[in-house]
Amino acid sequence: MVVDLFEKLILDKGPLGKHSHYEEGYFMFPKLGGEIKPHMYFKGKKVLTWSLNNYLGLANHPEVRKVDAEAAAKWGLGYPMGARMMSGNSDLHEEFETQLGDFVKKEAVMLLNYGYQGIFSIIDAITSRRDVIIYDSEAHACIVDGVRLHLGKRFVFSHNDIGNLREQLVRATKIANERGGGILIVTEGVFGMSGDVGKLKEIVALKKEFQFRLLVDDAHGFGTIGKTGAGAVEEQNVQEETDLYFSTFAKSMASIGAFVAGDKDVIEYLRYNTRSQIFAKSLPMPFVVGNMKRLELLRTTPELKDKLWIIVNSLQSGLKEEGFNIGNTKSPVTPVFLKGDDGVEEVVALVADLRENFNIFCSAVIYPVVPKDVILLRLIPTAVHTKKDVKETISAFKAIKDKLLTGQYKKMTPEQIH
Repeated sequence: MVVDLFEKLILDKGPLGKHSHYEEGYFMFPKLGGEIKPHMYFKGKKVLTWSLNNYLGLANHPEVRKVDAEAAAKWGLGYPMGARMMSGNSDLHEEFETQLGDFVKKEAVMLLNYGYQGIFSIIDAITSRRDVIIYDSEAHACIVDGVRLHLGKRFVFSHNDIGNLREQLVRATKIANERGGGILIVTEGVFGMSGDVGKLKEIVALKKEFQFRLLVDDAHGFGTIGKTGAGAVEEQNVQEETDLYFSTFAKSMASIGAFVAGDKDVIEYLRYNTRSQIFAKSLPMPFVVGNMKRLELLRTTPELKDKLWIIVNSLQSGLKEEGFNIGNTKSPVTPVFLKGDDGVEEVVALVADLRENFNIFCSAVIYPVVPKDVILLRLIPTAVHTKKDVKETISAFKAIKDKLLTGQYKKMTPEQIH
C-alpha cells in the first residue's frame, strides 16, 4: 500500500522534531539579539552566552566590520554571479586562495561556498566504488553525509583508537587490493563536541605500513591552535603528511565559507569535480574580501589567540577545580558532562533555570549524541569573554549541579521556571 509521503513525515517527525512540542523560540530555534558579543539578549533579557563560534572575537571587530561594510557597498551581495567555473571567478578569489595556501603551507587551495556541502562533496569527488573510506566514529555530520554518498566499502574506527584504525586498515587494504582501489582516512583536527584533538601524528605514522590518503577536517582547530594558528596539523607537525586539509571560516573567523588545501594536481582535480561547487554560486565578494581581512588579523595579531587561551585556561581549570568532568578536551571547545536520567524534561528544566535564573545561555546536548544518562553542556569560550564571565558561569554551574544531583529538575516544569 502506498502511503502519503508528507503524512509519514508528520507522524514520524524525526529524532529532533519529536521534541518540537517544547517551546519553539526558547528551546528550539532560540533567537539571540543584539551585537555579537558575550552578553546578548534572549527573550528581552541580557544573557551571558557561550554558544557562539567566534573564537577570536572577529565577528564584531571594528576593522572587520569596516571592511565588511565597505565590501558590501562596493560589490553588493550578488557579485560575482554564477558558479566559479562558469562566471563566478575573480582575481580576489584567487588571491585569497594564494594567501590561505601560504598560511597552511600547501601548494594550492580551493575556496568553498559552504563548509558542510564542501567537505561531503570533496569526499564524493575523490572516491569511487572501488575505493574504501575509513572514518572516526565521532566525525561531524558533514563527514558522515559524505561517507553516505560513497558507493564503495566504508569502515568506521572507534574514536581516536589507533589500534582499531589499524584493524580497519588491514580490512580495507585487502578490499582495495581485490578491487584495484585506494583508501581514504577521514578524521578531525579538533572534534567539535568533545574538544579533544585527532591523533594525527599516530595516523600519519601508519603510512609506513599502509598505503592511504588522509583528509583532515580542522574547522575548530584553524585559528585556535598551532604556533601560528594554522591548526591541529601545525600543532602536531604533520602539515606535509596531511594530504588534504579542510577548514571553514565559520569558527575562528566568524564568517561564511570554507577551503580545502593540498597538492596542486589534486586541488585542480577538485576544481573540476566537486559538484557542490560546480553547480552552486561562487562565494560572494563581500565574504571573500571580509575573510581576507580576517586572515590578515589572524596572522598579524597573535594576541587574539593568546587572549582566547587565557579565557580557555581560566574556564577549564576552574571547572576542573570544582570537580566538573570536562572530558579530554585539548582545545577551546569545553564540554561539561553532568549525570542525569534519560528524560528530556529534566534537561529542559535545567536549561530554563540556567537562562531564567542565572542569565546564562549555552548549548545542551542529550541522547542520542551522548549516552542516555549524560547531559552535555557545551561552552565555546572566546577572546572577548572575561574572567568575570568565567567566574559567574562556574558559580552557576555549581548551583545547577547541586539541583541536578538532588533531583530538583525532575519535579520542575519549564512553566514553573520561566
